[in-house]
Amino acid sequence: MKNALILHGVENNSQGNWFPWLRKDLSRKGYKVWVPDLPGSDSPNMKLWVKIIFSNKDWNFNNQSLMIGHSSGATLILRILEKLPAGTQINKAILVACFVTRGTKQEFFRYKEGLVRDGFDWRKIKKSAKKFFYIHSKNDKYECGAENGIIMKKHLGGELIIKENEGHFNLEQGPQYKQFPLIIELLD
Repeated sequence: MKNALILHGVENNSQGNWFPWLRKDLSRKGYKVWVPDLPGSDSPNMKLWVKIIFSNKDWNFNNQSLMIGHSSGATLILRILEKLPAGTQINKAILVACFVTRGTKQEFFRYKEGLVRDGFDWRKIKKSAKKFFYIHSKNDKYECGAENGIIMKKHLGGELIIKENEGHFNLEQGPQYKQFPLIIELLD
């Protein structure tokens, strides 16, 4: 069965940014969609978030699964892929403004440190998804820019999409981020 997991980032929830629009569009396309509200999004707890995802008995990952994450939600996808059972492989992972380093701006360390401190099992992550897409902007003020996409592409392959002036791909950038048509384009 085609299913899609959409994960929000720090200080957000399932109703923020382009998530409700994407949920509706994917549902129309025949996907079973889950957009959980991750608790404590102002202070991310990766272990708790992973536990929540895997404790949902109504959800399973398969070769038709799609995972889409924004910011720390995208980093969470990498952690989920690390923990999928051996032999389980999803179809696509679309990582928007994903970070794999804590960057250099100390004001963001508290959000990122616990999510990236332990490093990543790139080999396991790569085996857990058929295709990866990394969407980044050159002017992401939260240091979730192209340098992160370059690191992931080096380890995982996939397609790196770099935009010029799209900030963090959220409503902070403008009302156009009530939708995100590029994600739908990547499904074909």
